[in-house]
Amino acid sequence: MTRPVTPSPRTALLTGATSGIGQWTALGLAEAGFRVIAVGRDEARARQLVEWVRGKHGAAEIETTLADLSLMAEVRRLAADVKARAPQLDLLVNNAGLMRKHRIETREGHELTLAVNHLAPFLLTRELLPLLASAARIVNVGSSSSDKAQIDPNDLEWKARPWSMYKAYGQSKLALMLTSFELARRLGQTPTVNVVHPGVVGTRIGNLGGGLGVAWALIKPVLLTPEAGARTTLHVATDPALASVTGRYFKKSAPAEPNPLGIDQGLAGTVWARTEALLGLSET
Repeated sequence: MTRPVTPSPRTALLTGATSGIGQWTALGLAEAGFRVIAVGRDEARARQLVEWVRGKHGAAEIETTLADLSLMAEVRRLAADVKARAPQLDLLVNNAGLMRKHRIETREGHELTLAVNHLAPFLLTRELLPLLASAARIVNVGSSSSDKAQIDPNDLEWKARPWSMYKAYGQSKLALMLTSFELARRLGQTPTVNVVHPGVVGTRIGNLGGGLGVAWALIKPVLLTPEAGARTTLHVATDPALASVTGRYFKKSAPAEPNPLGIDQGLAGTVWARTEALLGLSET
């Protein structure tokens, strides 16, 4: 008697997976039947994530890998690790992000906020494109801070201006949006590429210390929970009705109007080229 062939689960790669929105996104993807490769920075928290997800969904297929996404060498190493683990990716969720009170440069010389929020997802996506199936989806977690942000393509790393945490964060998320939409145009219908705003969520991103940290702690109880914050990401990642929707911005699981700068194709091309230059990549 011939046994029925059990189809292999779809594989999803999720960055920023070990806390907050990422934690609940990992659970939701596992519940949707994905094999989840979850990326974190801390081994102990990665182990806790696996235990937590399996405790809530016993059939979860979840594994972890570690990478510091502020370092582009680590992003490249992560991509090589994923290629060794999975011959094909069906979903890439670039969820990792941060905000800092002061301008900080990584040991590679990149401004930290831009490195994590924009350079890392740009490079990781580029490195993994050969693995992404024709029906795959790329979901980039942006922010409503991009909605009114301005961007200087010649100063993406905020070297020529007095530092502003909120403006730098907004610019990094607007850069992510611009290059996401540019990638969608370059790829056509597949894989799809969309940007989501999860809402204002009470996560660790606001644990900035000092007065800002105190203010965040005070308002955190009235913000969205991380579980609620994961819903838009999961909707765009898994809803069958969105299988061919690309180059869009979503809030509250519905299409939203982006910053007009975010759909400026000329600006997108300039930011794309500048991003490649910062990463030492050849023009594509």
